[in-house]
Amino acid sequence: MNWDGLDFSILGPACLAGLIVLSTHVPLGTKVLARGIIFIDLAIAQIAALGVILAQFMGMDEHGLGVQAAAAAAALLGASLLSATDKRWPEYQEPLIGTVFVLAATGSLLLLANNPHGGEHLKDLLIGQILWVSPGQLWIAAIASLVLLAVIAWRGARLIGLAFYAVFALAITVSVQLIGVYLVFTSLIVPALATAGMRGRSRLIVAYAIGAAGYVSGLVLSAVLDLPSGAMIVWTLAFCGLLAQALPIVRRSPRALSPALGVAESEA
Repeated sequence: MNWDGLDFSILGPACLAGLIVLSTHVPLGTKVLARGIIFIDLAIAQIAALGVILAQFMGMDEHGLGVQAAAAAAALLGASLLSATDKRWPEYQEPLIGTVFVLAATGSLLLLANNPHGGEHLKDLLIGQILWVSPGQLWIAAIASLVLLAVIAWRGARLIGLAFYAVFALAITVSVQLIGVYLVFTSLIVPALATAGMRGRSRLIVAYAIGAAGYVSGLVLSAVLDLPSGAMIVWTLAFCGLLAQALPIVRRSPRALSPALGVAESEA
């Protein structure tokens, strides 16, 4: 074990990045779970990643505003498409989301096919570089997340249709370059799924606690064991979600799960 890896100057900003992501992904995750469109975040995250790769393919600086704008534009375009398919073919929304995800993923592979560093770029977008987030990235992400949280609180149960997809797309755009596609999905779904039998404000509080515990423990373990942080956090988030089931207030049951989802569906 490498206890010297516990460097707060590195782990601190990484932990803060995780908390910023959780701030929007926890409430959005409950809505996604209620709607039954579980893989929408993977699709939108992959589309945002495709926007990043396309911008870099066109010669833009990977840390410049042009790449951020390209990621946001791609995510919003994908969100608009999925919003339209949700209205026209709601019964086929899940397979359509899967198709969009595959197209975005393979599009990224095609754009990176002749790039000698393509494999590394793709790896960074999938598992993220949470240990190397910069103060500038954190400030931008924090401000954007505050704005999105204000919109979520303001719209409440009226956050539906294109407005929901747009907010969702922008939240994913903010997070995907901080933590990667895999952690985006895990941060959105695992805390929401682990607390699916709960209701109201207590559900959000417990979901935030599960998410925070997953990020902190994952970062510490990755530093001590010298393992990839993004992959480790995915596993610790899942473990914390399972561990939470031992608590009576969190433990799900068929009787508790049904009304909880019903309330969530009415709110969504």
